[in-house]
Amino acid sequence: MTEPLGPAEGRAPGRAPRRALIGMLLIVAAGAGVGAGSFLAASLPPRGTVALPSVAPPAPSEATKPAPTSRPTPEPTPVTVPAPLTGLPVSPEAATRHPIAVMVDDHRDARPQSGFNAAAVVWQAPAEGGIPRYMMVFQDALPTGVGPVRSARQYFIEWAAEWQAVYVHVGGSPGAMATLRSDGHGQLVWNADEFRFGGTYLWRREDLAAPHNVYSDAEHLRNLVGAVGAADRPIEPSWTFGPELAGEARPIGTTLSVEFPYESITYRYDAATNRYHRFIDRSTEPQVDAADGRVVAPTNVVILRMRFGALGDGHPEKHRLEAADVGSGEAIVSTNGRIIVGTWSKDSVSDPTLLFGPDGAPLSLTAGQTFVQVIPLSYPWAVVEGTVPRDGVGGR
Repeated sequence: MTEPLGPAEGRAPGRAPRRALIGMLLIVAAGAGVGAGSFLAASLPPRGTVALPSVAPPAPSEATKPAPTSRPTPEPTPVTVPAPLTGLPVSPEAATRHPIAVMVDDHRDARPQSGFNAAAVVWQAPAEGGIPRYMMVFQDALPTGVGPVRSARQYFIEWAAEWQAVYVHVGGSPGAMATLRSDGHGQLVWNADEFRFGGTYLWRREDLAAPHNVYSDAEHLRNLVGAVGAADRPIEPSWTFGPELAGEARPIGTTLSVEFPYESITYRYDAATNRYHRFIDRSTEPQVDAADGRVVAPTNVVILRMRFGALGDGHPEKHRLEAADVGSGEAIVSTNGRIIVGTWSKDSVSDPTLLFGPDGAPLSLTAGQTFVQVIPLSYPWAVVEGTVPRDGVGGR
């Protein structure tokens, strides 16, 4: 029979037996209201881990601190205001630029002309011999090139006077030149005659034959504003502008045409772009602006019918005309592909030409460029109003 081991044989002196120690721990835990299992689970590290003393992490040095997060600064939203002649959103600076009206040749030898697409408003009316002439009015935008520049006529001066424009021309009829001498210093317009300002702000291109070779550009036109004594200023709009019609509501097939003795002009409405492509002399290809190589396609087309007569200036061989542009008459307006037959009214030489619907209320144009076709009462014109497709996808 084996004897139990004594203190010196099986355990270290001064220590309680292992079983007794565990028992004591269980008794203490039970007395504290904690089960042995809970006690051991709380006392032992999880399986597969090593219990380490809790140590606070060292403070990061300047070299090890993470770089602050870099957030891009949002770009400020550009401030825009409606351009006074087009209603399009432009910068406040562009909205105050002084209007510049440039007389442009329409002889066949002058084509293709430059400057159409930068103009806010383009006027076309008879000049003499059945040959019409353009007046391009620039305001918020300027052309890379404009020309050929031609001579002044009284009724064009009176349309330019609606904006007190800088009036750019090469000489003119006797009556027009007399008006520019007396009222061309800001009273009606600012006289910018090539005879005075040529060589600096206007020039003759050597690759074209005179008289269809006088040109200018954006930089020189802007400098010409100051040279004649004009200045930028706030401009009060004469016409009101509204938004484009939704694509599905735009008609298909709208056309307008006017006949001059010298040429015919046709506008064909494109519902997809909400623009009127312009054609000369029944061409199958639309007119192109030589300055930018793009098709000429205004947003609005206005036909003004008024009385014209022979100008009694002592030169009947010139076949110059005068127009009853002060007063009122019939207006045919097309915008958003629709046709409105109404009236126009101009109360004085310098008052604006206003447009009214059949009910007498002012007409609203679509924001964008406007072409104004002025024709004598005897000149033929025609319109075809398009239709909106039943499936509602005409303009898409």
